[in-house]
Amino acid sequence: MPTYEYQCSACKHRFEELQSFSEPPLKKCPACKKRKLERLLGAGAAIIFKGSGFYQTDYRSESYKSAAKADVPAAPTEKTGTDAPKAPAATTDTSGSKTKSDGKSPGKNAKS
Repeated sequence: MPTYEYQCSACKHRFEELQSFSEPPLKKCPACKKRKLERLLGAGAAIIFKGSGFYQTDYRSESYKSAAKADVPAAPTEKTGTDAPKAPAATTDTSGSKTKSDGKSPGKNAKS
């Protein structure tokens, strides 16, 4: 149920009232008893979650939780001198001959 804010235009008494959506607005001021009460435009009520159980993972099945744990990647290790990336070396093509790191073979287009 929302909380509505009211103000009396006769005595300027201001108060809040908890009412259902279907209830009609109040007309009579509780302080001066005149029928000059106006319902004010409010900012609206925010949703308040109380208690536990409002996290996305709280309602997951046990199979989902165990699969999520298995998908967690291993923690990265510190890089040492041996872990550093190496410069491109000569690679071997499918025929077994060695090629240069620039991808050209030494026998092709070579002048003799």
